[in-house]
Amino acid sequence: MARNDSLLRGGFYFVLVFGVGFVLGIVRVLVLEPRLGTRWAELAEAPLMLVAIIVSARYVVRRFPAAQRASYLLSGAIALMILVLAEFSVVLGVRGLTLGDYFAQRDPVAGSVYVAMLVIFAAMPWLVGGRRS
Repeated sequence: MARNDSLLRGGFYFVLVFGVGFVLGIVRVLVLEPRLGTRWAELAEAPLMLVAIIVSARYVVRRFPAAQRASYLLSGAIALMILVLAEFSVVLGVRGLTLGDYFAQRDPVAGSVYVAMLVIFAAMPWLVGGRRS
């Protein structure tokens, strides 16, 4: 049963954060990138995504409490796997990029921040869930 709870928690967490990221991504691409360039637009979006990650993780941990803290780590890993699948299928498909194009076009600075944000995204339910116990 705990795995089902982790799956539910991870899926819900993914939906919350991906929803915010989708909306912010539209604003970033249409408004910020033409004015600031890709690197600065992505860097400007990162703090907002960090807030979305923290708020979403806190909500999910409160809404779907786990008996063991490790369940939150599993939930974050599940959410990360769903996010990566969504990124590489839906987002790349919409933008018409191959996986090679995607990595070749990443800015080294903004790309590094993005990878750090993925790690934070995966760990946040565990970090926030540890404060509950």
